[in-house]
Amino acid sequence: MPQGDKSRYTDKQARKVDHIAESYEARGVPEKEAEARAWATVNRDDGGGKKPGGSGRGRSTGHPAAHKGGETGGKASAARTPEQRSASAKNAAATRKRNAAKA
Repeated sequence: MPQGDKSRYTDKQARKVDHIAESYEARGVPEKEAEARAWATVNRDDGGGKKPGGSGRGRSTGHPAAHKGGETGGKASAARTPEQRSASAKNAAATRKRNAAKA
């Protein structure tokens, strides 16, 4: 199987790549770079192609990238005093109000 061959990936993995690539492109990443990052993400999640002969067949990582979001959230906020958090929230509200007035 030549380098870059995607024949060992399932249809679901290919759909996942399309969705991830679209997300990157929406954030301004060039199309080729977005697709490369998307395949890398699927490889990290699934360990490669799942069809017979794929290097990652039958393996489970237990920590796919798609599920890591909430693990570290809130630590920075918890380290701040209630007064600091309140001031930050008031500042954010003022910014939202200012931005809404522009639109």
